Amino acid sequence: MIVNHIIASVTKDDQIKPALESRVSRVNLMSGNIMNLKEIIERLHDRGKIVYVHAEMVKGLGRDAPAVQFLAEEFKADGIISTKSNMIVAAKNANLKTIQRIFAIDTNALETGVKMISSSAPDEVELMPGLMPRVISDMKSKIDRPLIVGGLIKHIEEIEAAVQAGADYVSIGNTEYWF
Repeated sequence: MIVNHIIASVTKDDQIKPALESRVSRVNLMSGNIMNLKEIIERLHDRGKIVYVHAEMVKGLGRDAPAVQFLAEEFKADGIISTKSNMIVAAKNANLKTIQRIFAIDTNALETGVKMISSSAPDEVELMPGLMPRVISDMKSKIDRPLIVGGLIKHIEEIEAAVQAGADYVSIGNTEYWF
């Protein structure tokens, strides 16, 4: 069942309600601000969702170790998503789960991403964009952790191709695929 591979990627406030009502168990939260984040996370937790907060996309949240500690202690996030290795390390120190996001813009970026993954040791990796089965397969063979792909995915065939290429999860903002 494809829903087992779907992570709800919440990028707008109007996606929170569908995420609450969806069958997905995981939510990558890239919406909200420091004033409403705690309530959003609590509501998602009340529905049994695992919530990862994209530390660089929530308004009003710093991009440093104290911000990560605040996410863990005050907001009770399950984990963070970040492009920055120092944020991954800070999250691990705060006992949060981690997703290192990398962008496949060229071969050099992928090689740099593999090095970052090796040094920061995130729990999972998110590769963007997620429309490249060969690159997904190559990345999966180079890392020893779950691989999430996301970005630019619009059709069920693209989700299926990503999973067949080795993606463990597909992070998608289209609420149609959350049910």
